[in-house]
Amino acid sequence: MPGPAGDLEYDLALPKGDAVGAALVCHPHPVHGGTLDNKVAYMLARACNDVGLAALRFNFRGVGKSAGRFDEGEGELDDARAARNALAAFSPDKPLVLAGFSFGAAISLRLAVEQPPVQLVSIAPPLFYFGDEPIPQPDCPWLLVHGLADEVVDAQDTRQRLDTMAQPPAEQHWLPDVGHFFHGELSTLRRLVADSLRARFS
Repeated sequence: MPGPAGDLEYDLALPKGDAVGAALVCHPHPVHGGTLDNKVAYMLARACNDVGLAALRFNFRGVGKSAGRFDEGEGELDDARAARNALAAFSPDKPLVLAGFSFGAAISLRLAVEQPPVQLVSIAPPLFYFGDEPIPQPDCPWLLVHGLADEVVDAQDTRQRLDTMAQPPAEQHWLPDVGHFFHGELSTLRRLVADSLRARFS
């Protein structure tokens, strides 16, 4: 699909039956091997399919077959914006969910502030990306899932940063002994996300 730096590679997974909405899933950090095929990003898409949502995963610029090169998060936000607009055109008048893992969670959070989705799903969001700036405050229901044994995004740091927010995520799941990539717990992640979305779309 067209992107601001050239074509973006994507995968659109459709649910069984008519879609009740659509979800955009953002993958982890491009420089550290993040792609649309990341297992957590894939499981997010499956959870969305489970509740009747079409799920669009895409590669940020410079990843896989996507044109361009890494742009420190700014160009990647533009990519996500283009993907969201394409998904909205594909599924007009249907509710939109934004979801992301790690770097992708930070991008989707920024995107949710610009144009609130019906729900935001953040998996291990690196809130330290925002430094001393206030964490963006989305005006939508917000689910956060984080492993307490995360070796990449420190869970305690995330909790402390959430405490500074006027409206932190209303739904938070902190999983004991779970690392950044949810090894052995992907099915748990899928269930938690699907249950939250199912409550939204029931």
